[in-house]
Amino acid sequence: MPLFKTITLNKNAKVLIWKIKESFEELSKDVFLTDKNQNRVNNMKSEIHKRGFLSVRCLLKEVGYSDEDLIYDEFGKPHLKDKKYISITHSYTFSGIIIADDTPVGIDIEMQRDKIKKIAHKFTPIKKYTEIGENLIKKLTVVWGAKESLYKIYGKKKLRFLEHIFIDYFSLKQNKTKGKIKYNNKIITFDICFLEFEGFTCVYAF
Repeated sequence: MPLFKTITLNKNAKVLIWKIKESFEELSKDVFLTDKNQNRVNNMKSEIHKRGFLSVRCLLKEVGYSDEDLIYDEFGKPHLKDKKYISITHSYTFSGIIIADDTPVGIDIEMQRDKIKKIAHKFTPIKKYTEIGENLIKKLTVVWGAKESLYKIYGKKKLRFLEHIFIDYFSLKQNKTKGKIKYNNKIITFDICFLEFEGFTCVYAF
């Protein structure tokens, strides 16, 4: 069973990461889907997306939940029926969830790709990172993942990465930083942690 990593943040929150090695058929044997979600999977064209969807349900199973316990609001944000907070991500061969009893949380996994340098100006002031050199891709991937995580926490479609979400300067060696959502004359600050594995970056916020 490819539960890749479990990170306990405190007694009320944890992160679980799955390495997707199984075929779609193998994953299907281990999870039960609601009719609605089974139809959703059946209509997915990408095998990667199908396996990612099912691997998230395997992660839910690891912490005592089923597909039926997960519901989505009008903005597509996931919630658990018992009112605990959850965030979900999957990227190629990895998926992840973060669950917390009493605080909003967000998570994102991204593959480290050269492509991010071409789109960086769309989500962060790229001039801040011109001195980084060979670590630029890793740094930008953390920034993107952090902003995605905060966007997921907010859970509505109005935030803009450049205008409303800000990530403090950080060192890759520290594996943590702070992030802020500035919107509607309010500022909310979050702790952000990140880790790297096998060419991927996982970022989570709480």
